[in-house]
Formats: sequence, structure tokens, C-alpha cells
Amino acid sequence: MTKNANKNGVHLNGNAAGSADGSEMISEKLKQLYDSVCDEGISDRFLDLLEKLDAAEKNSSDEEQSS
Repeated sequence: MTKNANKNGVHLNGNAAGSADGSEMISEKLKQLYDSVCDEGISDRFLDLLEKLDAAEKNSSDEEQSS
């Protein structure tokens, strides 16, 4: 806590004490979460759904061309 902050960590001007540090911490946590999501594999069920969608789109496209 700084000299200009009260016991709750609020500066006299209304800003939270250490808000820059808080922003940096939030930023770092968000980066870690994003990286963990990127590292996750794609589930087999989702891949199956994508394949079905591709097949349905191809069939729809083939039907439109033959009409």
C-alpha cells in the first residue's frame, strides 16, 4: 500500500492501488488460459461433426449443379 492509499488500497484519487500490477496479472492469466486452450486437442466427436458438415455441404453443392 502506498502513502497516498487508504487501508483498502484505494488511492485518494479513486484508483485502486497497484492497478497496473493487477492489469499485468490479469493479462498474464489470460495469456496462460489462451495458450492452454490452443494446446488442447480437438475432440473426435467434433471432428466427426465437421466431416458430416463437409459431406452435407458437398451433397448440397452436387445437387445444385445437377439441377
